[in-house]
Amino acid sequence: MDIFSIFTLCGGIAFFMYGMSVLSSRLEKLAGGKLEQLLKKMTSNRFKALLLGAGITIAMQSSTAVTVMLVGLVNSGIMELGQTIGVIMGSNIGTTLTAWILSLSGIDSDVIWLQLLKPEVFSPVAALIGIVLRTKYKDGKMRSTGTILVGFAILMYGTVMMRDSMAPLAEMPQFTYILTAFTNPFVGIVVGAVFTALLHSSAASVAILQALSRTGSITYGIALPIIMGQNIGTCLTALLTGVGANRNARRVSIVHISFNLIGTAVFMLVFYGSDLFFHFAFMDAVIQPTHIALMHSIFNIATTVLLLPFTKQLERLAYLVIKEDAEEKPKYTFVDPLLLATPSVAIAECGAKTVEMAKLAESTLLEALRLLENYDDKIAEKVRKNEDKLDLYEDRLGTMLVKISSKSLSQSDSRSISKQLHTIGDFERIGDHALNLLGTAKEIHEKSITFSGSAQKEIDTLLSALKEILRITIQAFSENDLHLASKVEPLEQVIDLLITEIKSNHIDRLQKGDCTIEFGFVLSDLLTNCERVSDHCSNIAVAQIETAQNAYQAHKYLNSVKSKNNAEFNAAYHAYQQQYQINQESV
Repeated sequence: MDIFSIFTLCGGIAFFMYGMSVLSSRLEKLAGGKLEQLLKKMTSNRFKALLLGAGITIAMQSSTAVTVMLVGLVNSGIMELGQTIGVIMGSNIGTTLTAWILSLSGIDSDVIWLQLLKPEVFSPVAALIGIVLRTKYKDGKMRSTGTILVGFAILMYGTVMMRDSMAPLAEMPQFTYILTAFTNPFVGIVVGAVFTALLHSSAASVAILQALSRTGSITYGIALPIIMGQNIGTCLTALLTGVGANRNARRVSIVHISFNLIGTAVFMLVFYGSDLFFHFAFMDAVIQPTHIALMHSIFNIATTVLLLPFTKQLERLAYLVIKEDAEEKPKYTFVDPLLLATPSVAIAECGAKTVEMAKLAESTLLEALRLLENYDDKIAEKVRKNEDKLDLYEDRLGTMLVKISSKSLSQSDSRSISKQLHTIGDFERIGDHALNLLGTAKEIHEKSITFSGSAQKEIDTLLSALKEILRITIQAFSENDLHLASKVEPLEQVIDLLITEIKSNHIDRLQKGDCTIEFGFVLSDLLTNCERVSDHCSNIAVAQIETAQNAYQAHKYLNSVKSKNNAEFNAAYHAYQQQYQINQESV
């Protein structure tokens, strides 16, 4: 083996790792927010969680990425520790699929259809199809599918390079001598763990082991402990990501490492204990790539079958390793940066937080409107605290969304980010106007201001319309109901009309001496804030509709819906006008 073989080996590892990275990121992107939805729905049952973990790992092609995602979800308070255990077990099974795909390159047959199963035969075709799809489609699922095919071809080319670079090792007596050290199972476990930890990928280390097995120098006795060590080594990334996270998130890493350590210990005890008595003859036989994949699967499935009934005990073990602090309250990260590794999940969680923000803005404004009728210092303090929370929401969500937007995203994820970035500022501003209304309510209370009967009726009508537009806006946003969102703009126009009429009637009352200028200042503040809240509701609805249509042109949209030819808008406008009208006889 010369220096050029070493260069080829390094290049093969690089191609494999890059292909795996492309494959994993694009598969995750194609899945979109479905991963996050499935995690929340299916983790209540350990068997469902097991299947889910296997499925997600197959989709993402990385058990490490799944575990890191789980750490992030627990650190954000979205999932509990117990919900993650079944998923972790399933991910260990799902990760074995890669070894099976790579083992296909070892097929040696003259049968044409079997030859076609060899990755080096069909991967060039996959690459060609992928390039065609990437060239023809500039965005969307078809382009992502093309990238996945290209990534797979690169990955397979890397395995072929690794296999070819290791072929000369079969003729090196020094290599055979080194391998004798691996007959000690404890050395094999350590080497497998360390090598996998350095690569941050059990799939890559298994691929290298399979490439080595084609030299005819790797026996079952050498391969089995290395395979067990590879499962332990893949836990390193999750352990590192747990550093700095809350206690529950760190316990996810403990469960992951405990699962693999216990499985390895039991397998070592049972298998090698039996070997002492029965002397398994196959231990000295040369192992094939397909058998490495088989052993990898058997070990992970057997460990899962063994430990699945003991998920509660694994959870208790994690609590024993990382003890609970009775004085420390659980601290959750707003949206954990670890979720950036799976952008679709991060976007879904930002979406959930934006809905929380929307509902907080609604409740804050409604509390402020209550103060206009009956001022209460406790409610006023609640409004102030809620407004501070809304500021925090905007700051943290904005920062996180900007970070996510730099990632490679699907069209639906890009639209989701656009909608959130366009609306969080409006939700925060609604909180600001709630604070302004609090000030108006306090002035009314301290100065004992009482509006005339006719003015009070007008204000009540306006506030009823304002509550309605706020309800419609928040419900439409929370439920992603575009039809409901389309009703916001007609009502916003009616509110503008109401405010114009109230101002006009106030001037008439001033001229008649039925009202004072001092009252007029308070009324002006009230009307201004109501109008601004209504405008922000309009902004939110427009952003929701326009981003769904992938064309954010607010002015163009507003002009089109207000046109005389828009029957739906006109019908809604006249209906709201009839519902919220001022009795002119009372002026």
